[in-house]
Amino acid sequence: MFYQPLGLFAENDSTTVTHDTIVPAVDVDRPMKVYVFEIKEMIAPPVWRTTQKAFEKAKEINADLILIHMNTYGGMVDAADSIRTKLLNSSIPVYVFIDNNAASAGALISIACDSIYMSPGANIGAATVVNQSGEVVPDKFQSYMRSMMRSTAEAKGRNPEIAEAMVDPRIYVEGVSDTGQVLTFTTSEAILHGFCEGQAESIEQVLAIAGHTEYELVRHELNTMDRIINFLISPVISGLLIMIIIGGLYFELQTPGVGFPLAASVTAATLYFAPLYLEGLASNWEIIIFVVGVILLLVEIFAIPGFGITGILGVLFIVTGLSFAMVESVGDSTFNVDIMQLTKAFFIVIISIFIALAGSIYLSKQLFATNGLTHLALETVQDKAEGFTTAYADYSGMIGKKGKAHTILRPSGKVVIDDDIYDATALSGYIDEDDPVEVVSYHTGQLFVKKA
Repeated sequence: MFYQPLGLFAENDSTTVTHDTIVPAVDVDRPMKVYVFEIKEMIAPPVWRTTQKAFEKAKEINADLILIHMNTYGGMVDAADSIRTKLLNSSIPVYVFIDNNAASAGALISIACDSIYMSPGANIGAATVVNQSGEVVPDKFQSYMRSMMRSTAEAKGRNPEIAEAMVDPRIYVEGVSDTGQVLTFTTSEAILHGFCEGQAESIEQVLAIAGHTEYELVRHELNTMDRIINFLISPVISGLLIMIIIGGLYFELQTPGVGFPLAASVTAATLYFAPLYLEGLASNWEIIIFVVGVILLLVEIFAIPGFGITGILGVLFIVTGLSFAMVESVGDSTFNVDIMQLTKAFFIVIISIFIALAGSIYLSKQLFATNGLTHLALETVQDKAEGFTTAYADYSGMIGKKGKAHTILRPSGKVVIDDDIYDATALSGYIDEDDPVEVVSYHTGQLFVKKA
């Protein structure tokens, strides 16, 4: 679920501190350590991962204060909620410096911090939940967001009604907001109503306003591996990788032996699961169930004629493995996950598979209709007029013979007649393995049988 801000013009020009600044306990024998990390992109799994890494590093170096340098228009509710919870449970005081925008998810995260500072012309608020098209979602989602904003404001000693008004335009707060308009504060308004401790133009000025003069700044740095993992776990890239996995399998089935589509599918699956596994999101069972699903699907296609329980289980296993791999467990149980995150992951997987299949079918028609690629498909014609035929001389005399089903016929399969195995099709219904059958007709290299 996404939520994004409504644009408002900002005002500035105040440095009054109205909310008590949380002052960290500092060892007088050393300068205060301030760990700084940035949130300057859409709130999504990569930002949640960066937040986790930053807090781990801050604890490693015994930081006295964590400072978030923020400029965001919002993002995903589940990622924002995870970050909010991390901030509320932090044993290290957390400040946020809003350097322009803290809209939507950014507002929720900011309110969860111990102290808020804003640059001149900055904004905070506009946390109405909307979908990817910018349309307001049903009230049950708004109710959940209102509750999060209210409880977060209460936990940090801020006015919960004002926090709710940033979500719901129907909420009226006397002297602050009129009904019908989602609330967004400028810097001066936020200071006036206790949602900002002061106006600053830099991190150094934030610390000066907070009364910190002796400190050491330590900035969170992303290494190459961090950037690669953050890139791969973004929802858009995950969706594209799923499309390549499914599209590669489809093309390999259409052109067996080519190899490239299968290689692309395997590579995409590796890139999909590897970062999720390294981050603890994907477990061994999720990867195993995905692989088993692919095997079941291939067995259904190549070994068992028709499409039955094996194929259905294969599809279910593939979807389950891909979906659960994107979701973090929230308890000791393997299946104890956030239902909102799981639902979002499920829809990403289903939509990606649908697009991959539709696109693959379209592209296969276009590619094999192009002269330059027709060599990938068999072009030789074996004309009956030139003596080519699939008929065996003894097939015409097999009508009336009896045998048994070598495999399940649903309706196609194989039968055994006179100790030889033949391709056959049931005239009606299914015929189980080892059931007696009788040949009733023969057409184009295929025996048609019925239950004897």
